[in-house]
Amino acid sequence: MSTSAKGGVLVYAEHENGVIHPVSFELLGKGREIADRLGVELWSVLLGHRVKRQAEELVYYGADRVFLYDHPTLEVFDVVRYKHVLVKLVRETEPLVFLVGATPLGRSLAPRVAAALNTGLTADCIDLQVDKDGELIQIRPAFTGNILAHIKTRSRPIMATVRYRVMKAPKRDTSRRGVVVEKRPGEALETGLRFLGKVSARRVNLADADVIVAGGRGLKRKEDLKLLEELASLLGGVLGVSRPLVDEGWISKDYQVGFSGNTVKPRLYVACGISGSPQHLAGMRGSDVIVAINIDPSAPIFRVADYGVVGDLYEVVPKLIEALKRIKGGSVDG
Repeated sequence: MSTSAKGGVLVYAEHENGVIHPVSFELLGKGREIADRLGVELWSVLLGHRVKRQAEELVYYGADRVFLYDHPTLEVFDVVRYKHVLVKLVRETEPLVFLVGATPLGRSLAPRVAAALNTGLTADCIDLQVDKDGELIQIRPAFTGNILAHIKTRSRPIMATVRYRVMKAPKRDTSRRGVVVEKRPGEALETGLRFLGKVSARRVNLADADVIVAGGRGLKRKEDLKLLEELASLLGGVLGVSRPLVDEGWISKDYQVGFSGNTVKPRLYVACGISGSPQHLAGMRGSDVIVAINIDPSAPIFRVADYGVVGDLYEVVPKLIEALKRIKGGSVDG
């Protein structure tokens, strides 16, 4: 395998403090499918400082070639500096497809790269497919999740950001072999940006949660969120909400599930007093098991639920909490 290449599928490997973001592995899994269909190599690009070891991880997850920029000037994420490096790499290697995770960092970086390359960008994709003509179809929710748009891009490279936890990461294979191409970022340009420090992390990371108990308009008071928090805690999960509760100022957007909030894919999703608008369903319908509790038997949430309870959440949830406490206390008969 030579150290020069053109025409592959390129995946941006996002990391923080040397830890690769899981969305990067998911993109490598999908990128592998696309590259095999197109008959090209799968590449990845990693920028940072003291991250050489992580480059090998990208090979283990499917990359044939990793372009590694390991330099002190890249230790702190500077969106302008990173953009310059990526634009230069894309112009050198001419990938057919360039994929970036639709994380806060990716959503900041990808549009700048696309604009500099004068190419299109399809944002927040939930699937990527190659059709019979070898064209990449980019699939994303449109009209607040009411329809799925299937998009073809004429410009090259085809650029897309892809949501976290909508694709399956491949298994780590330490027997895989690939090429790590070490590159220099060039002269450190003065970008006008200054790193002042990190703000505290999100209070909750819904995207990684295995169990989510979510509340909606069925809740009467902000204080009643504590009821759902208690149920979530007993189930080993976290609290989530639908958009109206965020709009009312009851809780921060970190907790919002839906098209304009977080896309989640937990093992268990318990929807309490959530009617099931298309915007909300777009963010949680990929859950393994969905339990809906709603007083309205015609609520749309029941159409996607695996289990439905028609009843008042103020009666049902306390009984669930009581039952779980008995189970955990070992006092349940049979």
